[in-house]
Amino acid sequence: MKRIRVLFLCTGNACRSQMAEGWLRHLGGDRFEVFSAGIEAHGLNPRAVAVMREVGVDISGQRSEVLDPELLKTMDLVITVCGHADAHCPAVPATCAKQHWPFDDPAKATGTEEEIMAEFRRVRDEIRARVEALLRSRH
Repeated sequence: MKRIRVLFLCTGNACRSQMAEGWLRHLGGDRFEVFSAGIEAHGLNPRAVAVMREVGVDISGQRSEVLDPELLKTMDLVITVCGHADAHCPAVPATCAKQHWPFDDPAKATGTEEEIMAEFRRVRDEIRARVEALLRSRH
């Protein structure tokens, strides 16, 4: 069975797209080949790693990468997870579906460390719900 190739795209490939990649790898099993990238590469956010670890998903080995146009050509589905990435996403091939899942950027959260971490957890859980919906739609 051919695995569905999915790319999550955001601005910096630091939080949202990384968490989405982790969730789809974790929940989608071997049905998907999952990638993430950014319009820019800002480095993997340690808070994203921490909140994913809390739910048993290890994304610490993932890397923050800039979108490779050649990789884009091989995708079955591209999912943008922020408005900036949606607006700046290069044209996808005709054979590739595109979806936009707008999530708040937890890296912009302010307040105490606990308030910031609560925002990361909220976004993490929203991303999980969208990934689960994607999996239900692909059965």
